[in-house]
Amino acid sequence: MADASDKLTELVAPAVEAMGYELVGVEYLRNGRSGGGLLRIYIDDPDGITLDDCSRVSHQVSGILDVEDPIQENYSLEVSSPGLDRPLFGRRDFQRFAGSRVTLKLRTKVSGQRHFKGELQGIEEDDVLLAVDNGIIRLPLDQIDKARLVPEF
Repeated sequence: MADASDKLTELVAPAVEAMGYELVGVEYLRNGRSGGGLLRIYIDDPDGITLDDCSRVSHQVSGILDVEDPIQENYSLEVSSPGLDRPLFGRRDFQRFAGSRVTLKLRTKVSGQRHFKGELQGIEEDDVLLAVDNGIIRLPLDQIDKARLVPEF
């Protein structure tokens, strides 16, 4: 569904950014048997995100989605801040958060596993570099299904 999320990102990004927010990312999650799904939009601001911010963006984006109708099934729209366990979307985030602890889930196995946890070293060519217990591993960017920061307290 990455292609659909990319198209949805292109559709809503101009409106979100025109409102003064950073569009962190867009996820579309299908809800299997019951039909429909969840369109989740993450926004951020240096001063933080409030419920009113989410409400304003939701209202603006709803209008765009109603006109463009990019999702043919029933869905719910959710607008939220990325939170402490911020999801990472794409090359920009993997560079921006180098030095942070992350968890990664891959679409296919690499070195016999799909789940990784370590310190993000950045991105080189089309690979994410991750420091784990036994050194640095290279994970193909296009194989990353989900990635999140690990909050440190």
